[in-house]
Amino acid sequence: MSLFEYLGVILSVIMGLGVTHVLAGVSKTIHHRKTVKPYWVQSLWAFNVLIYIVTIWWGMFWWSGQQEWSYFQFLLLILYAILLFLCASLIFPWDFPADFDFEEHFYQTRPWFFAVLALAWCVDIPETVAKSHGHLRELPDAYLALAIPHIVLATIAAFSSSKIYHKFFAIFWPIFTVGYLSMTTLAEIAT
Repeated sequence: MSLFEYLGVILSVIMGLGVTHVLAGVSKTIHHRKTVKPYWVQSLWAFNVLIYIVTIWWGMFWWSGQQEWSYFQFLLLILYAILLFLCASLIFPWDFPADFDFEEHFYQTRPWFFAVLALAWCVDIPETVAKSHGHLRELPDAYLALAIPHIVLATIAAFSSSKIYHKFFAIFWPIFTVGYLSMTTLAEIAT
């Protein structure tokens, strides 16, 4: 087993738990569909978190080319996985009654959720730059145009209770993120 495979196991477990938590939350919501009060903004953020975790999990594969590892690199990747898991665990509570109000939950946990999301993006920057410096992946030209707005918008979301802002951000996030991923994927295919 290579060192990356060894490290990849713990990363996969942590991120897999995040994916499992989101999917379990969706499943439980479906089971209680007659009595829970869903909130489309929270539902869209559950989808956004799922996209985020799966995308970062896929992006971790670039690290497979790394031969020598420092403890700092290991901690950085573990921290990233932990933050993604926390995003998943904050968007859905661990347990909720059949008459659960997702809108109320969303706005109560909003400061924590978006602070963790902003912090995850802050960790993404050194992680992405480290991959570039290690010649594992080129730093995409538009990378900072993705990361900086995500950090700023998530920070605003942590402090803002404006329902209009949260509706905007829930819709903006996947469009902006998927657009960026499509653009960088096409650029990588072209080279």
